[in-house]
Amino acid sequence: MESNTQLYSIPGSSQSMKKTIGHRGVETNTGETTYKKTTSSALKGAIQLGITHTVGSLSQKAERDVLMQDFVVVESIFFPSEGSNLTPAHHYSDFRFKTYAPIAFRYFRELFGIRPDDYLYSLCNDGLIELSNSGASGSLFYVSSDDEFIIKTVQHKEAEFLQKLLPGYFMNLNQNKRTLLPKFYGLYCIQAGGKNIRLVVMNNLLPRVVHMHHKYDMKGSTYKRRASAKERDKTFPTFKDLDFIQDLPDGLLLETDNYNALSKTIQRDCLLLQSFKIMDYSLLVGIHNLEQASRERERGGGQMGDSGGSEGAVTPDQRRPQAQKSLYCTAMESIQGEARGKGALESEDHMGGIPARNSKGERLLVFIGIIDILQSYRFIKKLEHSWKALVHDGDTVSVHRPGFYAERFQQFMCNTVFKKIPLKLSPSKKSRGGGPGGLRRAPTLGGPTPLSHAAGQSVVDSRLVYQSHFNKADAEGDSGE
Repeated sequence: MESNTQLYSIPGSSQSMKKTIGHRGVETNTGETTYKKTTSSALKGAIQLGITHTVGSLSQKAERDVLMQDFVVVESIFFPSEGSNLTPAHHYSDFRFKTYAPIAFRYFRELFGIRPDDYLYSLCNDGLIELSNSGASGSLFYVSSDDEFIIKTVQHKEAEFLQKLLPGYFMNLNQNKRTLLPKFYGLYCIQAGGKNIRLVVMNNLLPRVVHMHHKYDMKGSTYKRRASAKERDKTFPTFKDLDFIQDLPDGLLLETDNYNALSKTIQRDCLLLQSFKIMDYSLLVGIHNLEQASRERERGGGQMGDSGGSEGAVTPDQRRPQAQKSLYCTAMESIQGEARGKGALESEDHMGGIPARNSKGERLLVFIGIIDILQSYRFIKKLEHSWKALVHDGDTVSVHRPGFYAERFQQFMCNTVFKKIPLKLSPSKKSRGGGPGGLRRAPTLGGPTPLSHAAGQSVVDSRLVYQSHFNKADAEGDSGE
């Protein structure tokens, strides 16, 4: 959505100019961010009050198995500013706080080792930090002070789709905790000033305590997939597919075990997304260059801190004992189930990142995750692809049918972005089976099986049970808002 400027009347003052991107705005007279006319400070306060109440009340309910009806439950509590028998007084405007599928999300949090007091401590003990480099989506992003969680505002259709996705998400996590898909910990809605502000709590992919020297948002598309001049001017820009190809034409080089583990994880995740008719997702890649960081420290200019524009970063260990850290939530843990014998999880040096090298041989830590999965392939997206295809090669535009999108995404990530470190063979070995040129193609040969040929894997087949459910859900969703 393009940036636009609108005028709003503020009681007790003259009209104030407000620049907006989607629902996100900035008051020019105060500089404070707003979302649907609610200030960021009021929104953060309401989030913490609401989560404190809902987690506290949930702890009084006995633990039990998740039932199908748990996925559609919505609990609501009113927070008047003067307080009530159930809620404390506060200095914000009255608001209502809704919690979606509380029992189901409690199960998800427990699955990843997040205890209720853990969750509360992270999100409510200290102030939430607003990320200033939040992109062009019009969403607001907050990170917990201990670096564990991201809170993102989502649109009505995205929240609705996540609700429909929950049964399949539940089934997938039971089969495979090691995934690059977002880890959803809570879905909430704040009703304030006649507006609904929907929020999702997720794992934080890019720790602020690790400086990301480069950051990319890639879809496997080359049509207009280059960072804008405005984005490049930011302190911590997010680049795109064409920028990556230009910056790192030889890709990110991984050890064979890690490459194979990552490829299989991407393959599984893409097939799941395809089965739910999800598309337009991206791979977020943050790269920390260990050699460059060392040079920066020697010059006294080391930047150990947030890659998204916030300040006050602290090491998570200062906030919470290591034993309470969330499970499977770092990039390395997300793929570690397939890699063997590297001992990567025990290494302090990796800080949760996947060890890699660039073509210069410099040591890198790569932080990755699949983002923006709450896009179902609806009629509007089909129209968007149709008109783009008229003026450009349809196979290169970012919006495409889910099956093609998933396969193109997988092939781009596993052949262009990530590659195996070439084997160093002796001249006698080279003469047996192809020269150096064959070695350069090793990543492609060792890449994942195309999605269209992957149906033989039992772990994948069982996930497709929910495909018919989502076909029906998509049909119902096309009828209106």
